[in-house]
Amino acid sequence: MSAKVVVYAGPTISPDEIRDVVPGARVRPPVARGDLLAEDWTRGDTAVIIDGYYRERLSVGHKEILWLLGEGVEVIGAASMGALRAAELGPYGMRGVGTVHRMYATGEVDGDDEVAVLHGPASLGYPAGTVAMVNIRYGCREGARTDLVPAAIGERIVRAAKERPFAHRTWREMGEALGPDAGDALAALERMIGSGEWDLKRRDALSALRAAGAPEAARPEPEAPGTAGDRRPEPAVSGSPGSRVAGAVLTGITHNEVLRRRSRREYAPGRWMSDLDLLTAGRLFDPGYPALHEEVLSGLLRDFAGESGAALEAYTRARLGVAEGEDLPPSLAAWLTDAEPAALPVAELLRLVMVRVWPVWQSADWRPAVLSHVRDTGRLREWADTVARADEATERSRGRLVVPPPEISGRIFLRHWRRDGSSAQVELARRGYNSAEELGRATRRFFALDVQSGRRATGA
Repeated sequence: MSAKVVVYAGPTISPDEIRDVVPGARVRPPVARGDLLAEDWTRGDTAVIIDGYYRERLSVGHKEILWLLGEGVEVIGAASMGALRAAELGPYGMRGVGTVHRMYATGEVDGDDEVAVLHGPASLGYPAGTVAMVNIRYGCREGARTDLVPAAIGERIVRAAKERPFAHRTWREMGEALGPDAGDALAALERMIGSGEWDLKRRDALSALRAAGAPEAARPEPEAPGTAGDRRPEPAVSGSPGSRVAGAVLTGITHNEVLRRRSRREYAPGRWMSDLDLLTAGRLFDPGYPALHEEVLSGLLRDFAGESGAALEAYTRARLGVAEGEDLPPSLAAWLTDAEPAALPVAELLRLVMVRVWPVWQSADWRPAVLSHVRDTGRLREWADTVARADEATERSRGRLVVPPPEISGRIFLRHWRRDGSSAQVELARRGYNSAEELGRATRRFFALDVQSGRRATGA
């Protein structure tokens, strides 16, 4: 599959203009928190961030961009939110393009308001209702150079615009504030910015698209940040920009968030669920889930052993530190039920322990494998129905039921899984949980359903 270019843009540049430069580009709305995680990325892809939300939605997070860089995706920023984030994350490998980026990186400008504009809805093409401060600055400079805007009046216009909140930087309001002697200069600015010639944000967006669309060998070197180093110290990591992210794994973006964002959908007006919500429902309520969990994770273990060139028993012994011919020490035997040591050979006991202590000995995320295993079965539909019933129960009990703290919720829920000859630790592990507190966090959405149904332990 060939690498793709995904462009996040709105009022700065239109989809048609984007595709004129990068014909195969996938155009997305202005980026907001979580949007990068929702996209299905492959190493070698390119994300071009131009526009982004500031107020209506949470702005795109630095950690999301760092995560994307760590996944091997090139991230280019320009013109608006992209320029701001590129100035902040350039040391970590994000690539800034254009004059607006340089202005942020050198400290010539600072603050979201320099690029922020009010705009209309996507259905109308995001028509801008205000003027970007960086466009006013650029227009006044170009106006002084071409004698279309006298330098003294241009300075007045920049001061007056900067003093106003970005939501009030309209041509009418600036004309009222500056008086009739600035009328011709403002008219020239409005005409030239409107034509695109002095629209700095649009010019930078086009530069970023050309950079993204160029063959890799023909791409220019990343722009130098000028004196940015004086105001933003280099982080204490080593290697090239691409390798820095791998060395500084402090992004806070987890596989959990990525899985949730990519699969989240609205199943009823105002109600949402993701594949992880379905999986949680299965882990909590499906009596057959422990057997499914063991089957899938055992398969993953066999794959890991095969990749290492070792037999499964040798692989598990090496990972658990149990020498050939030795039995399991008490610390590992604690992950077994009372009946299992006498009923199963040592090789099987090692496998069970590895499955149950997975987060300690294996870093691979098992959840996608479980979801893939049940994708084409009726099980996901059953789990989705459980989520919907839980949301309905929560709505009906609103104001009448208090969900206790996670550690208490977990202990309450554990009563359903009690079995003779098994411990709470083992029953948690059979469903992929590490502690009662983790279980309690998972049960929060389902607490009202559990109370309402008064269900009893089903074994398993």
